[in-house]
Amino acid sequence: MMTLQYRLPLAPRACLLALSLTFALPLSCLAAPSSSVVLEELTSTELRDRIDHGATTVLIPIGGVEQSGPYIALGKHNVRAGMLARQIAQKLGNTIVAPVVSYVPEGSISPPAGHMRHAGTISIPPAAFEAVLEGAAASLRQHGFRDIIFIGDHGGYQKNEQNVATKLNRAWSKGGKGADARAWALLDYYDITQTKYIAELQKRGFSTAEIGLHAGLADAALMLATDPSLVRSEAMAHGARPGVADGVRGDATRATAELGQIGIKLQVDTSVAAIKQLLQHK
Repeated sequence: MMTLQYRLPLAPRACLLALSLTFALPLSCLAAPSSSVVLEELTSTELRDRIDHGATTVLIPIGGVEQSGPYIALGKHNVRAGMLARQIAQKLGNTIVAPVVSYVPEGSISPPAGHMRHAGTISIPPAAFEAVLEGAAASLRQHGFRDIIFIGDHGGYQKNEQNVATKLNRAWSKGGKGADARAWALLDYYDITQTKYIAELQKRGFSTAEIGLHAGLADAALMLATDPSLVRSEAMAHGARPGVADGVRGDATRATAELGQIGIKLQVDTSVAAIKQLLQHK
């Protein structure tokens, strides 16, 4: 009778040998380290190893919770900021993505102004927002990151990002370690959606009014390209056309994921190029 023999691969055999000799598995025999670029998905030791091997750039994506009318979910900025930051980090290499900053200034709470007039919007004071960015950046610098980059998905706080980067760089340049780290506000990430992306949509025959300033075709298309579950497409196709009173400026009816992919590619490619340039000239 033929006897079938099965030989374990070398690595598992070594781990079993280690177990038989010491009754404890070395760390190298446990689960393989994560390949994720997302800080929250790594263990502390995995992150430490990444930093030690050159991953000293970190992105801080900034979203927000704000109304976008009846057909786009409140978390659109958080989802887009997180997803695009991951794509940017993967293209850059040696880059980690910090947690999305979800609480941002959205205007006066009482009396409510702007988006705060619609259910679900969350607003915090600009000073509190800037303090959160400062604390997050300082924490990341402490752990060894040397280029800390703010990436904001909403236009209302772009100036706050700049304020924080300027303040941190001034303080860090005077610290005992010298200018060992830099903070950056990557305005290109947002600006491209207000310039070249709009131009690309106009080339395809969409009007400025249809593209809109908020929750219009451009906004909905970007969301369809990142997470279509957050767009109520069926209701939008057959429901009423919302207007300014409903928190909408534009017409999202003809939005598609394909149109959104144009904007996503512009944002990712523009951001990668901008980051590479600033890292070369720091």
